[in-house]
Amino acid sequence: MAEKHFYEQAEYTKKYLIPYFQKHIPEFHKLSVLEVGCAEGGLLESLMDLGMEVCGIELSVERAAIAKEKNPKLNILVGDIMDLQLQEKLGRKFDFVILREVIEHVPNKYAAFKNLNLLTNHDGYLFVSFPPKRSPFAGHQQIARSFLKMIPYLHILPQAVLRTIAKKLGEKEDYVDEIKLHFSTGLVIKQFETLCALNLFEPLKTDLFLFRPIYAYRFGLPTIKLPNIPLIREFISLGCEVLLRKQFLPK
Repeated sequence: MAEKHFYEQAEYTKKYLIPYFQKHIPEFHKLSVLEVGCAEGGLLESLMDLGMEVCGIELSVERAAIAKEKNPKLNILVGDIMDLQLQEKLGRKFDFVILREVIEHVPNKYAAFKNLNLLTNHDGYLFVSFPPKRSPFAGHQQIARSFLKMIPYLHILPQAVLRTIAKKLGEKEDYVDEIKLHFSTGLVIKQFETLCALNLFEPLKTDLFLFRPIYAYRFGLPTIKLPNIPLIREFISLGCEVLLRKQFLPK
């Protein structure tokens, strides 16, 4: 499974993310990059292959070890984006910070965004993608073994009801706890916009998806965008993708 994740990350970076970044960020290849939640390091290796300076933060010791095993040259810190000493541990700032499907799992988003501000150079860039909290699969119920993986809004059912259903369908014991946890730490787009504004990040490009670009690699589905309308973006969209720039405040 780790091999699969690594190669998916690398392929997605080369075929979608790099062209996207090249199109919307001037002189992209010259930027120093930090990926928060770098997992097995497929994105970082792809950018390193372009000659870019890259660094990663990964909460999972196991996934960080796999990334280093795949490419010993990668600079990866096992750490937490909520850590108040994170900037001190990294010892620097970056031109471009990337968070893909990470922020929705972070309990203390205010601490996370404070660090994102501290770790991003003035006039630097931030790229964030996440499923909105009120979207059909915000509980990540697709981790199920049974047909529950295809049921939208499953995570809003009462916990007792969910446990009964999951047990009868032979799901693993912690399935309900996991999807309820994912839902509880989720992020609505309005809150995301507020956190960005408070930390001096100005959106340059926002895309909302019914089918996200990554679905083409995982499920063979076409990418379908949605309009940025309040009810649609919060309750229908399966993915929000935003490129931002940190505002420069002269002394």
